[in-house]
Amino acid sequence: MFRQGTVNIGILTYPGAQMSAALGLADLFMVAEELQAERRPEASPRMIVSRLVFDVETGVVDGLSCAKDPLTAILLPPSLGEPPIGADLDPLLPWLRARREEGAILASVCAGAFLLARAGLLQGKPATTHWALVDDFRSMFPEVDLQPDRLLVTAGDIITAGGVMAWTDLGLLIVERLFGAEAMIETARFLLIDPPGREQRYYSDFKPNRSHGDPQILRAQQWFEARLSADVSVEDMAGAAGLEPRTFLRRFQKAVGMKPIEYCQQIRVAEARRRLETSAARVDQIGWECGYRDPASFRKIFLRVVGLTPADYRRRFHGGDRIHT
Repeated sequence: MFRQGTVNIGILTYPGAQMSAALGLADLFMVAEELQAERRPEASPRMIVSRLVFDVETGVVDGLSCAKDPLTAILLPPSLGEPPIGADLDPLLPWLRARREEGAILASVCAGAFLLARAGLLQGKPATTHWALVDDFRSMFPEVDLQPDRLLVTAGDIITAGGVMAWTDLGLLIVERLFGAEAMIETARFLLIDPPGREQRYYSDFKPNRSHGDPQILRAQQWFEARLSADVSVEDMAGAAGLEPRTFLRRFQKAVGMKPIEYCQQIRVAEARRRLETSAARVDQIGWECGYRDPASFRKIFLRVVGLTPADYRRRFHGGDRIHT
């Protein structure tokens, strides 16, 4: 933790980087520095926040601070377009590796993790990225221990954040790293944002794989999804597919990427989430309508999949005023 001296933070933009996140991070650090200077002037370090720009034509990072000290942290904002995987970004990768060797904290938001992975900085390490990019990331970087349910993942001095707006969580975590937990809480309170502690799975949307090319497995998926409220067994699904149970189990996992029972839970919980967001029905009734006869079992499975209880999820995400618990 830095209590004196100079802290140099570089916010590195690249083609497609989200400028609102870069500017928001700069503002967050400015607020943190001003609060520190106001409340603890004797222990407040000087903070320099530089906007670094990678020029694809020259392959050079411009905008480095004139300060002599090396960068304390480098932050890669999210990208709203395609992930940063083009060959025009290749010259940036050795630059990132060099900064890491100098001792800088490297951090990314959302698709920015692709740059850290391409630079080889996430090999064998845990990391996260936006839940919608998980399949692409895993196919490109199987050596990374991807943990998409988490919003923030720390691996020493390399930090990755999940969704596009997770820059607020990352910024607060950097403030905590540099100035301590009290400074982080003060900054969060001033900006009216939650301290880090959310999980990405609160927000992720389960997207069933229906493009696997196995028509009998697809038939079983569609058959089950039309019967969410009914008691359905693996044998029932195998019968709908016209397959023996053992053959069905093998082909289902190969096609869909998970066991039938896991798939059924994901589909049912996804529907329960939708109803909790839009319906005024009681939680137990929603569980029943989604195939859970035992309310305790519904709450347990929902908590395991989403990370929140059904009641907590409703409090966060319900779009109306009248709700029942």
